[in-house]
Amino acid sequence: MDEQELQQEESQRRLDIGLWRRILVYARPYRWSLICLGITGFVFAWIDAVLPRITGLIIDEATTNGLGPGLVKQSLYYLGLVTLMAFLIWLFIVKAGRAATGFAFDIRRAAFSRLQELSFSFYDQRPVGWLMARLTSDCERVSSIIPWFLLDLVWGSTLIVGISIMMLHLNKHLGLLVMLILPPLAVVSVFFQRKLLGSQRAVRKTNSEITASFNEAIMGVRTTKTLVRERENLEEFEVRSTAMYGHSVRNALQAAVYLPIVITLGSIGVGLALWRGGLQIGGEMSFGTMIAFMQYAAFFYIPVQELAERFTQLQAAQASAERLQGLIDTEPDIKDSPEVIENMEQEIKLGRFEEKIHSVEFEKVSFHYKEGEPVLVDFDLRVGAGETIALVGPTGGGKSTIVSLLCRFYEPTSGSIKINGIDYRQRGLLWLQSKLGIVLQSPHLFSGSIRDNIRYGSLEASDKDVIEAAKVVNAHEFISAQENGYETDVGEGGTRLSTGQKQLISLARAVLSDPEIFIMDEATSSVDTETERLIQEGIKTVLQGRISFIIAHRLSTVRSADRIMVIEQGRIVEQGNHEELIRLQGRYHYLYTGQFARERQEGILQEVASE
Repeated sequence: MDEQELQQEESQRRLDIGLWRRILVYARPYRWSLICLGITGFVFAWIDAVLPRITGLIIDEATTNGLGPGLVKQSLYYLGLVTLMAFLIWLFIVKAGRAATGFAFDIRRAAFSRLQELSFSFYDQRPVGWLMARLTSDCERVSSIIPWFLLDLVWGSTLIVGISIMMLHLNKHLGLLVMLILPPLAVVSVFFQRKLLGSQRAVRKTNSEITASFNEAIMGVRTTKTLVRERENLEEFEVRSTAMYGHSVRNALQAAVYLPIVITLGSIGVGLALWRGGLQIGGEMSFGTMIAFMQYAAFFYIPVQELAERFTQLQAAQASAERLQGLIDTEPDIKDSPEVIENMEQEIKLGRFEEKIHSVEFEKVSFHYKEGEPVLVDFDLRVGAGETIALVGPTGGGKSTIVSLLCRFYEPTSGSIKINGIDYRQRGLLWLQSKLGIVLQSPHLFSGSIRDNIRYGSLEASDKDVIEAAKVVNAHEFISAQENGYETDVGEGGTRLSTGQKQLISLARAVLSDPEIFIMDEATSSVDTETERLIQEGIKTVLQGRISFIIAHRLSTVRSADRIMVIEQGRIVEQGNHEELIRLQGRYHYLYTGQFARERQEGILQEVASE
């Protein structure tokens, strides 16, 4: 949660009914469970309201007639109501659990589905922790409040009315006297719940900061140790921890003061009933009726307290509901138009979805991530099937942006990109991205086996296909050397493998997908020179007949490319094959010879060090 969100949460003082109506759409499939929950709460409240009266009747019957048919009858009524209460408790736990679990599942699925649809630009602006909080704590807070709020709203309001009716029915004057505790009870509850809400928000804010500090400290532990920053990190953490302690103590003290005040007010009600009722015993009021009044007075504060707490929880959960609904309402920057969706459905029906890509063309493409800071300017390029394009040049020149635009992770600010002569915005995203094979500089592996990670490129692939893909990129040998071979668990994010090994698996995964456009973004930067040579030999057959883009700083990787383009400040400053550019003695010649000299010097130093 960032500072702006915390400020928004602090400023929320009123319930947004419109927001909750939209959130409750996800509770619609569970409406019968919620209706049953409301009926259960209503019946339970009336049982709570009737039981003290039956207790009074039992006492009066016992003191007047002793053990007899009347006492047995009243006792059976009491036993029946208690049994019914036990059943209702079981029923509302089941129904509330079903509604809360189902609601959480549906809204979490809706939020995750939207995350799958959103463009890269959305993730550029939001950290992982922000997204995780939406699908975990925010979802949990909203889903848990709805069924229990409904139950307590029905039960509490019905019980207040029921107790009031029963007291006024038994003795109007004494009932009104006992009900005098209601206004101060309501005022105290509202006052303290606001205080508790404020301190709870402060606790959550500080807890978010501590969580972020934990995450940052764990992720950066190597940097911390190399810079000997342990003491400073501990001091920074202690500041946040001390703040957390202070807010938590304040919240606990407020709760500790609130509860005795509520109990005291309830005791005053009992005292009033005992005082006035005691004076009327033997006359207007029986002993059993006075006991019933005392029970009603003691019980009167409980639904008020529960309702105050539930409304506070609902108000606290509103920020979570707003963030969840905001995520679900977010529209992807890049999506298919209704016309394209309709056309693609027709293409699938006519069997044209399998159309092969034979050309890619950039026409005067310009692009910027931030207004006024162009990354590409009037970029032109045409590539045919079977052609390999290498993009080289300084960092920040626009190389990765070119392939990101081609993959339609972003769209041009101006100009167009055409696939087979048609603007790719007139084609479906699924059609284009199903034909891509991408290997990034920092490969990501999923928890599971090596086999599963390679098969992620094509879930229908057989074990034989997986092994063949691994052999193509020279990964089979190191995989076979693992203790469990292809069943070796890679760990979270591939932490049990070296960076080079992860890259080889990532390459095998891309090869297995059998793409028509193959993209390697610094894909061999993490492997040694010998492994890189073997990979290059292996993927030559893969690149045949396909359009391929290779981004590399290690220029030995791109020597065999059909065209090498030097990209600087979003423009092509040189292009040609390796021999042509070397003879030109321009930017590529400068980059290549400089890198060759550095690599040669490093090789000599390694030889000296090994002697």
